Amino acid sequence: MTGRPSSFTQEIADKICEGIAEGKSLRSMLLEDETLPASSTIFRWLSLDKAFSEQYARAREAQADVLFDEILDIADESAFDLTAGKDGLTVNQEVIARSRLRVDARKWMAGKLRPKVYGEKIQTEHSGEMTVRSATDLKDDELAAIATGSSR
Repeated sequence: MTGRPSSFTQEIADKICEGIAEGKSLRSMLLEDETLPASSTIFRWLSLDKAFSEQYARAREAQADVLFDEILDIADESAFDLTAGKDGLTVNQEVIARSRLRVDARKWMAGKLRPKVYGEKIQTEHSGEMTVRSATDLKDDELAAIATGSSR
């Protein structure tokens, strides 16, 4: 292998994957811990080391489960939904909107990390019969429409 030498160690790989599996972002871990390599180095390791790549993928799947748990915690938290004022209790719309944003962000990310578990279910229905025609059965204008991607 040519190029600059890699400083990969399993200890660093484990540290990265444990943080991700706990729900941390790679970016936040790199900002908090200056002993970790740059993200470009980590991504290079992922492309070169199959075992690390598989470990990282499992950590990302675990991260989706953590995000799912966080969604429930955020949705159940209501301590700051109401504020006391001179007119009594009022609904704090800003806190509720922020909680909704936090839930939506986690739902989206969990769906991307584990689409089979947390992704949107898409159901497709077919109605009517499907007709298959040979190109030799098509008229010139039908062939031209297919070739240009336009509809009649």
